[in-house]
Amino acid sequence: MFDVVIVGGGPAGLSAALVLGRCRRRVLVCDAGQPRNSRASQLNGYLTRDGIPPAAFLQAGRDELRRYGVVQQATTVSDVVRRPSGFEVRFDSGDQVNGRMVLLATGVCDDLPGIPGVDECYGITVHHCPYCDGWEVSDRKIAVIGDGVSPVGLALSLRTWSARIVACMNGRRLAAPHRTQLARHDISSYESPIVRLAHQSGRARYLELANGQRVDCDAVFFASTQRQQCGLARQLGCEFTRKGTVKTDLLGKTCVPGIYVVGDASRDVQFVVVAAAEGAKAGVAINKALQARAGLVPVAVAS
Repeated sequence: MFDVVIVGGGPAGLSAALVLGRCRRRVLVCDAGQPRNSRASQLNGYLTRDGIPPAAFLQAGRDELRRYGVVQQATTVSDVVRRPSGFEVRFDSGDQVNGRMVLLATGVCDDLPGIPGVDECYGITVHHCPYCDGWEVSDRKIAVIGDGVSPVGLALSLRTWSARIVACMNGRRLAAPHRTQLARHDISSYESPIVRLAHQSGRARYLELANGQRVDCDAVFFASTQRQQCGLARQLGCEFTRKGTVKTDLLGKTCVPGIYVVGDASRDVQFVVVAAAEGAKAGVAINKALQARAGLVPVAVAS
């Protein structure tokens, strides 16, 4: 019986495991090995770790956990079932373990635009987050594309990093107020559908539009939808926000007793440093909940 089974070995899950390991809890981290930022060359915006390759960051985290006896397993969790003593966690391999509590840190997946050339450039010159990659393309020619959602908001935001921004609607109509607003900030706009992203070994060169136009660019940012990396939270009965993230309190606690969710799957600000902080806070909350179960809190007395 583990005190806590953590599903997801990214920054949120590893950070929670570190706190819980230091609390002398028996912890299992289950990692399917599919991090959201696996295509990125570096991780940015994390104090003292700015620019580190994501794989190196995760390996450093795994190494730190060993001294605290945290068990780490490369496996995919297929199901979590409530039992009288806690939860039964089942793996794709057919094996299973038991845990008193479960922390889901499974993250989200970004839906890449289905435009030829985008996948080959993703993580090199195609990005989705200006806070993560905007600095690296400062003052360059940046094309912002929408895929199912409008690119206007992202295009305006990227004006902070460069004066050479173009917004490509990819077949969507641009509302007159938005056209005026973009023009006010010297952002050109194109409504024609995008045929392909021309590139050289992942380095963006131009967007080819259906009307024959070419839009030169050094980098591309996209606005699109995203989805939960796994369906365990919904399967367990967790509530969701209108944005599709899991509804939790400030410490990751869900409406399902014993289930916590942290990281990109639960919050709006999807930074590695924020995910790690959420994991640490959830680790403290889970430890306190386990202490309460063991009666290690003062009993109420009459004043």
